[in-house]
Amino acid sequence: MAMARASSGLAYPERFYAAASYAGFDGSPNSSAKELTSKFSNDSALLLYALYQQATVGPCNVPKPSSWSPVEQSKWKSWQGLGNMATTEAMRLFVKILEEEDPGWYSRASNSVAEPIVDVEMNHDSKTEAVKENGNSFPETKTISTENGNLMETQDKDVVSEGLGSVVVYDQWIAPPISGQRPKARYEHGAAVVQDKMYIYGGNHNGRYLSDMHILDLRSWAWSKIQAKAVAESTESPSPALLTPCAGHSLIPWENKLLSIAGHTKDPSEIIQVKVFDLQTCSWSTLKTYGKPPVSRGGQSVTLVGTSLVIFGGEDAKRSLLNDLHILDLETMTWDEIDAVGVPPSPRSDHAAAVHAERYLLIFGGGSHAACFNDLHVLDLQTMEWSRPTQQGEIPTPRAGHAGVTIGENWFL
Repeated sequence: MAMARASSGLAYPERFYAAASYAGFDGSPNSSAKELTSKFSNDSALLLYALYQQATVGPCNVPKPSSWSPVEQSKWKSWQGLGNMATTEAMRLFVKILEEEDPGWYSRASNSVAEPIVDVEMNHDSKTEAVKENGNSFPETKTISTENGNLMETQDKDVVSEGLGSVVVYDQWIAPPISGQRPKARYEHGAAVVQDKMYIYGGNHNGRYLSDMHILDLRSWAWSKIQAKAVAESTESPSPALLTPCAGHSLIPWENKLLSIAGHTKDPSEIIQVKVFDLQTCSWSTLKTYGKPPVSRGGQSVTLVGTSLVIFGGEDAKRSLLNDLHILDLETMTWDEIDAVGVPPSPRSDHAAAVHAERYLLIFGGGSHAACFNDLHVLDLQTMEWSRPTQQGEIPTPRAGHAGVTIGENWFL
């Protein structure tokens, strides 16, 4: 019987401080300089230093060091380059980079971190009973888990996601048996599921934008990389469409294509770009749209409602936060800016959005440069009116960069 180690994990900011302590930071201005360069590459060490300063001190307001100290100049330049990055974002990025550079840091640091560890049975040898769903036979697993050496109550668990490989649904997270070449670690990427495959495109890796595309086969749990090609944008412009590395974009399935909308790029355009990936030819092209498109941005939400895309908020190329509302009609490929009534959500990026009953657009959370939110807003797409519903139960803590998915009448965040 195989056992999986499940860890509850520390929340922020405690996780950041644990990571900083593990990396060697003790709070002094020159903390861990030698230890950092011995553990990590120079680039990673400089970035970790800068992120630690940004998270604990704030934006760099100290004068540039004298020219005779190239090391101090490099440290200052790295910190200065973070601009007005929010404290929470600096903490998250610090931990992400540490995890990429030293994936086992948390287990090695856990000796000094009080945290419950749970052994969870993977049921490779458990008794199963066959159940049928949609004509297919699946095992219904009787799961017994142990916690701190004590047997827990036996429970029946649903075991299927229709059409996928054998995936048992637990009340604990488990890692499926992944094969193939995994994508490089990243965040702010686009992800979309079409039939039994999940497509990953672009993202941010240690501050560098990516333009690669990968597929995860949800039946075999195998990764593969797509060698995508670009096609001419039009007969007037025979040169291939320029595929620019980006992050903070949205990836939306539409017919037999994927639409990549907006996103941060190194050299941003003035308006939102819509790129089209043809799943049959594995080629990229630029979508020709009409009307007045929104300004370029990243961290926006893009929600498919019927045959229209509803775009809300984000952060533009000048780092200004937005709360404007636009609709792209996919039948006419025409943009329309919406002047809704009521009080809209405050300007934000990296929020979660969903549509309910093909009529109501829900916006939850997101962040500004200084804070994260946990407010919930609803836009009636028939009357184009914003409202704030009364929330019950335990409201999620403020957050940005989270994900959401609707299943039936529920929205999982």
